[in-house]
Amino acid sequence: MAQTDKPTCIPPELPKILKEFAKAAIRVQPQDLIQWAADYFEALSHGEMPPVREQSEQAALCNWAELTPELLKVLHSQVAGRLTIRAEELAQMWKVVNLPTDLFNSVMNVGHFTEEIEWLKFLALACSALGVTITKTLKIVCEVLSCDHNGGLPRIPFSTFQFLYTYIAKVDGEISASHVSRMLNYMEQEVIGPDGIITVNDFTQNPRVRLE
Repeated sequence: MAQTDKPTCIPPELPKILKEFAKAAIRVQPQDLIQWAADYFEALSHGEMPPVREQSEQAALCNWAELTPELLKVLHSQVAGRLTIRAEELAQMWKVVNLPTDLFNSVMNVGHFTEEIEWLKFLALACSALGVTITKTLKIVCEVLSCDHNGGLPRIPFSTFQFLYTYIAKVDGEISASHVSRMLNYMEQEVIGPDGIITVNDFTQNPRVRLE
């Protein structure tokens, strides 16, 4: 008697795990992919950081500065309000502040940037290297872009926030366009005042704003 085929149940966390694995493999490009994959998933199973860089790269990185919001502020000030910047010029600025070349290349690859770079998009992806979540990433971007030097909450124009949130969510690929649209509409109607400014607390402390 033929057995009825049972439906296949895909664990909900599987797509994200495989996506992160594929991104790490592309970034590292290990010589022995099978052994590296075994080490990668063994580290995950023990709650440890996966081997996202080869040993030679890890040794080289000890001579580089660590990426921080402060260094991103330095770069932002050097861009001096321009919307775009030449890749060659930005690479030189990155080198001057002694940031890792592989991180610059990674941001370039993820953003599919070529000779002319949209600065806000590059900055958003660079901040994502510091932010575990989209909310954290946008918080860091807001802190970098904020011009409030009086000790108040970091703030940026809501139009800039709209652009950044939409872009980061699209690159991430895990958040639907409809969810992004709902959140932006809610914030524009219920959160943002007549000055058109959004503060960090508007999207980190409001329980009705869920960016993820």
